[in-house]
Amino acid sequence: MSETHEPSGPALPAGPTVLPLPGEIDLLTAPALAERLDALTARPRPDLVLDLRPTEFIDCTGLSVLCRARDRVLARRGRLRLVTDSARFLRMLRATGLWGTFEVQPQLP
Repeated sequence: MSETHEPSGPALPAGPTVLPLPGEIDLLTAPALAERLDALTARPRPDLVLDLRPTEFIDCTGLSVLCRARDRVLARRGRLRLVTDSARFLRMLRATGLWGTFEVQPQLP
């Protein structure tokens, strides 16, 4: 005899959470961003889109925050996308060995 299990808890959102990241992501701003991303990736199957198009600068601390968010999303069977059309950012991903680590799109889904 098979049983049907109804999902418990609140329903998951229908679409991705889009978070624009204007300005700089560096040693000074990374802690607040990490806290925000931890909150957004705490639930099961998070679907998160980080819009980096308005980002003016990102350093290794910022990349670390993005990697942490990616790890948290994957651990919860979710999806993380980065939106950027910046050739500089894409070169940085290649130079740091992170090319292919993130799902990168040139525009919002």
